[in-house]
Amino acid sequence: MSDFLLQLALALDAMFRVATPLILCAMAGIFSERSGIIDISLEGKMLAGAFAAGAVAALTGSPWAGLGAAIIVSILLGLLHGFACITHRGNQVISGLAINILASALAIVLGIALFRQGGQTPSLGQSERFRPIELPFAEALQNVPVLGMIYSEIVSGHNLLVYVALAAVPITAWVLFKTSFGLRIRAVGEAPEAVDSAGISVYLLRYRAVIIAGLLCGIAGAYLSIAHGGAFIRDMSAGKGYIALAAVIFGKWRPMAALFACLLFGFLEAVTARLQGVELPIIGEAPVEFMLAAPYILTVILLAGFIGSAIPPREIGEPYPKEK
Repeated sequence: MSDFLLQLALALDAMFRVATPLILCAMAGIFSERSGIIDISLEGKMLAGAFAAGAVAALTGSPWAGLGAAIIVSILLGLLHGFACITHRGNQVISGLAINILASALAIVLGIALFRQGGQTPSLGQSERFRPIELPFAEALQNVPVLGMIYSEIVSGHNLLVYVALAAVPITAWVLFKTSFGLRIRAVGEAPEAVDSAGISVYLLRYRAVIIAGLLCGIAGAYLSIAHGGAFIRDMSAGKGYIALAAVIFGKWRPMAALFACLLFGFLEAVTARLQGVELPIIGEAPVEFMLAAPYILTVILLAGFIGSAIPPREIGEPYPKEK
């Protein structure tokens, strides 16, 4: 039983590490889509942030410089998306896909030009990455039954950006549902004409939403390359931006429900990673390819089965034609 609890604790510990970029991107998507802007570009902004973080950390030796670069690059891409969709009222899906393609290709080109390592950045040393943080009394409480294991194995030992991601969820909920700014963000996604008639700029509110989304995606990207990983590698986001977007829809554009979807994916990936090479009942040892695809397949099945009716913001995807 104690071995089972240890394995469960390790799986839950890995769950938080895997789910961190999903949580950050999901919160980004909620801000953007609550304001009426479809944000398929979560994937591209996260990938660009990962490259910027890995490259700048390798060049400067500072993970903080890498984090700052990731945020700046991601916000700039968010502003580009806003320029196309808000100012010029372009198709939001096409704009988002274009940013994803641009980020993927540009990261490889710049990586080859800067480091000549096939599009990836050099491996980072311990001082160039965000390292795990040992919380107070974690070692002393390690042998305490159940609660000690939870604290030492699950709560403690994560890097700073994991705790930032978890803190982002209640902060997002508070901003959106407890502040006047959040009320305006939600209103501009539901009835922008009412916001405009009140003398508040619809365009400015939507730009502020995509800037916040860019900031969160930048942190997610930095986590991939200089916290969870030790370098940028090609296409390392691996579709996590799209999974985060699915979590937003599953959560019906609410932070806590989206968090559950992200943790679900993280847990499935953590469990299936531990089952690789293990003899399973009836089917025996599952192929490696199947185990790698299993978290995505199971997430789609579970989300499709439990999502129910998800009603998006009324004006999502609709450009606002401000009358002159």
